Amino acid sequence: MISIDKVQLDEKQVLRNLMQLYKYDFTEYDPEDLDLMGLYDYPYLDYYFVESDRYAYFIRFNGVLAGFALVRYAELELTKETVLELVEFFVLKKYRREGIGSYAARDIISKHSGKWKIGVISSNDPALSFWRKIIHTKVGVSHEEIKENSWDGTILVFETK
Repeated sequence: MISIDKVQLDEKQVLRNLMQLYKYDFTEYDPEDLDLMGLYDYPYLDYYFVESDRYAYFIRFNGVLAGFALVRYAELELTKETVLELVEFFVLKKYRREGIGSYAARDIISKHSGKWKIGVISSNDPALSFWRKIIHTKVGVSHEEIKENSWDGTILVFETK
């Protein structure tokens, strides 16, 4: 059974730990270096526990942590329109290709209706394919692909009801 649970304040360190795995995996596409303590920095994590327009979710499979997602309100660069943004999305390698990511993505998107954007870094072709498929087959809407000066990649924009 797959569940999507809001991360509670007392679980922030667990999310921070998962973030290390995510950031390590992501070095395949964005070769970030470790800091002096041997960790990957994610300076925005605390904001998800103090700002009301940010949401952190754990993805669990049979009660066991399988990943996380971070959602916030952001602005489309071109139109200055406020939209929801799926900022980070991570499923542990062990659980990939099992339908867990697809289920989690659809469920998280369904929790917030409105206009969305999902940025995919230019070198991450598997993620771009995943999100195109999710938007069309799981969410059931069409999308637009745009570029923004502040992002090196594709931004998928779509709307849910």
